[in-house]
Amino acid sequence: MTEFSSLTLGTAMLQGLEVLGYAQMTPIQAGSLPPMLEGRDVIAQARTGSGKTAAFGLALLSRLDAGTSRVQALVLCPTRELADQVTKEIRRLARPLPNIKVSTFCGGIPLRPHLASLVHEPHVVVGTPGRVQELMDNGALKLDALSTLVLDEADRMLDMGFEAAIAGIIGQAPKTRQTLLFSATYPEEIRAISSKFQRDPVTVSVDTGHVEAEIEQSFFEVDVPRKIDALAQLLSEHKPEAAVVFCNTKRDVQDVADQLAQRGFSVLALHGDLEQRDRDEVLVRFANRSCAVLVATDVAARGLDIKELPAVISFELPSDPDVHVHRIGRTGRAGQKGIALNLVAPREIGRLPSIETRLGISARWIRIDLSNRSAGKPIQAAMATLVVDGGRKDKVRPGDILGALTGDAGLPADAVGKIDTFDTRTYVAIRRSLAAKALERLRAGKIKGRNLRVRALG
Repeated sequence: MTEFSSLTLGTAMLQGLEVLGYAQMTPIQAGSLPPMLEGRDVIAQARTGSGKTAAFGLALLSRLDAGTSRVQALVLCPTRELADQVTKEIRRLARPLPNIKVSTFCGGIPLRPHLASLVHEPHVVVGTPGRVQELMDNGALKLDALSTLVLDEADRMLDMGFEAAIAGIIGQAPKTRQTLLFSATYPEEIRAISSKFQRDPVTVSVDTGHVEAEIEQSFFEVDVPRKIDALAQLLSEHKPEAAVVFCNTKRDVQDVADQLAQRGFSVLALHGDLEQRDRDEVLVRFANRSCAVLVATDVAARGLDIKELPAVISFELPSDPDVHVHRIGRTGRAGQKGIALNLVAPREIGRLPSIETRLGISARWIRIDLSNRSAGKPIQAAMATLVVDGGRKDKVRPGDILGALTGDAGLPADAVGKIDTFDTRTYVAIRRSLAAKALERLRAGKIKGRNLRVRALG
């Protein structure tokens, strides 16, 4: 481990990192930050949760001229959820710097507010390729002053068909820019995009061996018709506080979620056919522990950032071993132990050797007895979610909600969980046993002196 104080960052930035509790760099930060701070192009293989956002965030902030109100840094992300997370992290890192404006531009919402906000240019833009290209085509977003371009989770952007949009955006960026490419996997397509858009890049790859040590991985041979029984049994046996179940298709995601719900599990589905608002609500409910099981496709789960995820389950093995690495890498983070359970039909066993080779392991097979259909109770969520129809645009802050709940509503502070504020609504997690009382009291009282509509989700 290397200390952040060893880097060539300004005094204000180093003091800010100390306030945020950043002392030791993660492996990806230690490997990528020195060349990035020297102005070199970098291609880095790093999974979600490795500290990559702080790495490129510090790099791009170090190159900004706060006195010049032009777009100087652009971060492209595959999903709105990831873009929101990246924006929050960059804003946190930028606190010691004067008047740095960071804007997020993603699809799924009307274009007009984005066009209006660009009348006063931000220093940093974070967005999805489609919307960024749309703003550029409208002449609202200009990259003449761009000094740093970041392609975050580049492999997923290519998987989602953004290659043409990325090429169109980069074609209008200055050739003198620094280009930073971060990817969880390193397929041939990533090498190709690097050779096309980067200049003599430094390659940084972090060995995943130390990560796998925190994950207990098991494989279960199960015929396809019995997989749902096996899944329900494993969830009931292990009783994880939260688990993500990965399926390879949207149809399987919805089918598995529906069948688990019929068996009494607290479960939600996450896939590409959901409307943006529904998708937001699914992610919020899983992150705040008011949903115990999330069934998702690999692409849809890319926006998910849960620091403590006890279990991941593959309902079907992926054909790409790098996808498998990314799945199991969502558990066992930051020194926490995690379990990865894999349901394998006989037809999928041929996919296993490449996974074993990629991870340097021999599969640990465990026999599962499905004869006892009544074994174990379905797992339930500890929290419930209430929605308040007021958000950032209404000047409603998390502290206002917490004050209303612990003040007039009389709830103990430890009964209130995560509070997520969006532009026009706020989601608050309440201990399930007190959710009905909280809803009744909030409806009867006022939040910030106003009567706001409050309802329960799910």
